[in-house]
Amino acid sequence: MPKKMVHLVFPQELIKKPVIYTVAKKYNIVPNIRRAKITEAIGEVTLELGGEKENLEKAIKYLEKTGIKVEPVLGDIVE
Repeated sequence: MPKKMVHLVFPQELIKKPVIYTVAKKYNIVPNIRRAKITEAIGEVTLELGGEKENLEKAIKYLEKTGIKVEPVLGDIVE
């Protein structure tokens, strides 16, 4: 199963929404939370996403369309 590591930055209005659950169900991907930091003002989550390549791409586009900043992760996550 292809995997992609991404860092998500949630705006304040999306912090309490089940966005990760929603995208996982909608695009049949498996999220694995590798790191998270949530405050009242901002949410940051590093995710490993597993699934079909096409579904991973659609899921990332959905997250960006929702207003979440999606950045690729390079390097510092323990395998």
